[in-house]
Amino acid sequence: MRFCRMHWASILIAAGLCVVSFGQYEEDEDMYWLHHYLRSQSSYYNYLPFYEEEGPPYPYIPAEFSNPEPIPESVSRECPQECECPPNFSTALYCDSRSLRYLPFVPSRMKYAYFQNNQITAVQEGAFDNATTLEWIALHGNQITSEKMGKRIFAKLKHLERLYLDNNNLTKMPSFLPRSLRELHLSYNQITRIPANALEGLENLTALYLSHNEIHDIAASLKGLKSLILVDLSYNHLRKVPDGLPSSLEQLYLEHNYIHSIPDEYFKVAPKLLYIRLSHNSLTSDGLSSNTFNTSSILELDLSYNKLQKIPRVSTHLENLYLQGNQINEFSINSFCTVVDVMNFSRLQVLRLEGNELQRNAVPPDAPLCLRHANVIEI
Repeated sequence: MRFCRMHWASILIAAGLCVVSFGQYEEDEDMYWLHHYLRSQSSYYNYLPFYEEEGPPYPYIPAEFSNPEPIPESVSRECPQECECPPNFSTALYCDSRSLRYLPFVPSRMKYAYFQNNQITAVQEGAFDNATTLEWIALHGNQITSEKMGKRIFAKLKHLERLYLDNNNLTKMPSFLPRSLRELHLSYNQITRIPANALEGLENLTALYLSHNEIHDIAASLKGLKSLILVDLSYNHLRKVPDGLPSSLEQLYLEHNYIHSIPDEYFKVAPKLLYIRLSHNSLTSDGLSSNTFNTSSILELDLSYNKLQKIPRVSTHLENLYLQGNQINEFSINSFCTVVDVMNFSRLQVLRLEGNELQRNAVPPDAPLCLRHANVIEI
């Protein structure tokens, strides 16, 4: 039963969940490579909109870069025959989607290396030792196994910022990752656990993608990641929430696991946390304390498709709450407002409760006063 619905599509803040913000990329050159890279792997990511117009196989070069310094002939020729090196961007190596079964030689001048969507099975030790200024390495969509990847393969890459190893056959976390790393993409592999020291020293890491693996244990591996903003551990085998959330964290994705409880005041250590996804787990009301989610920073909370019997208490600052597909049988206004009057109210805009055990007349009479900002309430 829908009680109010005003401009529903425009209200949702899905755009706020955009995983990668253009604001992260301050340099013009990074923007061009981001543009091209996102186009090249659109089948895997939906975090940013893709440009609709067709373009050349390398990024569009604006007017201010249309007359670069001439590239010495000896340098322009230094490109593996299996790959492409655009003349106007001599630091980029394109070896993607060429049915390669091995990793080509990487010239020393390269900063961006694209090997995605091939049939590469191994990355031998020392493969990047000749190109220690690499900043981006894209190896997703291959058949790389942990057994055939050198243990110190990335250790000498002191400028590496983004590493894409998703959609491979990895069963272990890569080791000896450089401190410079900002984004680590490991989704769609077969990783089963994350040792406590697997991410040690990665103080610049802002985004960690580990969804669609077989992870059952993450230990305290997130501790010490003082720059971490986003962690995606959805579609795994976790039975409890990760220990020690970083204080910098803003987005936490844990949907499609087997989590049944959350410790009291668990989210208090992450005062910047904005978005939490815990749908499709095994959470019960008994497994939550009365103030588990009563944290003022949280704007969106997804607890749909669990086993909750009650609406958990939430902060008056929360804007979107998803509770559909639970076993809730009571609409308690105290979950949203401890005091209901003209001066005390919730900022909730979207509340979804369909698929529960609520009666059609379950909404209490003081709900309009408490939930005066709600544009959507669905039961």
